[in-house]
Amino acid sequence: MAGNSKRKGAVSSRAKKPTVGTGGNNKRKLAGKGPTPKAEARTYHAASKRKVAAKRAPERASGARSGRPTRPRKTGDEIVAGRNSVLEALRAEIPAKELVIAHRLESDERTKEILTLALEQKITIREATREDIDALTEYGIHQGVALRLPEYEYYDASVLVKALKEHGKKPLLIALDGITDPRNLGAILRSAGAFGAHGVVITERRSAGLTASAWKSSAGAAARVPVARVTNMVRWLEEAKEAGCFVVGLDADGDVSLPKFDNGSDPLVVVVGSEGKGLGRLVSETCDYILSIPMSAATESLNAGIASSVVLYAISQQRVAP
Repeated sequence: MAGNSKRKGAVSSRAKKPTVGTGGNNKRKLAGKGPTPKAEARTYHAASKRKVAAKRAPERASGARSGRPTRPRKTGDEIVAGRNSVLEALRAEIPAKELVIAHRLESDERTKEILTLALEQKITIREATREDIDALTEYGIHQGVALRLPEYEYYDASVLVKALKEHGKKPLLIALDGITDPRNLGAILRSAGAFGAHGVVITERRSAGLTASAWKSSAGAAARVPVARVTNMVRWLEEAKEAGCFVVGLDADGDVSLPKFDNGSDPLVVVVGSEGKGLGRLVSETCDYILSIPMSAATESLNAGIASSVVLYAISQQRVAP
């Protein structure tokens, strides 16, 4: 035998025997894992993460986790979150009181412009942990950036007409009945500023407020045109009539066509309803006139913003006419 075959231990005494299968008799049976667990029970699912974040929210709000109190979100403030949204708000010069930036935020062109605009507009800049920004934005997507807007201070609608008349002005006000889209509110404010209206009146309920979206759509007019808020629109319209204003509503089935309306130089309140439902019954009954805008048969209706622009332009032409 070659090599060290004679040396003790050089050759294994255990010969390798041929192996024979069991024919599957000893094969481990496959066991099912049961039904698929719910999304919240799967650790890496987004629903599970939201559930965990919701459980941690009370701890973060009380400062129990960090050992120090966190800044509570003030009632009435609006929070704009996300780099694109914050940048658009700053470009539109929407009034803001605080920019919140996450610690060690990865910089890009958007964040550079955000910081530049915030400094130019003298907005307070604060660094915070991502956990604090999570709580501030109510666990929305923020990308490490959030902008705090102060609550808009609405004017007192009950004295708006009186104040205008005391200053020798013939009031021209826009009352919104059921306008819930803030972009429509912003567009109407823009038209009001362009055609000489003195203010816009909205309701406290079932109405869009002056949010960041409305500010942006107004193209700056929200800073110049007063916005008042009332509890009961019908009651306020009655008060406006008692103060000497004509109240006219807009509706496709109105009894007076806009070209035939000749009271534009009088004190006016123009009531605009929602595109879907139009004017409410009680509001419609309170109006002195219901105006309609002539249109081609191919167009069924105009949205609230465009309809307001058309009517305000027509009224402004009557007011400047010699």
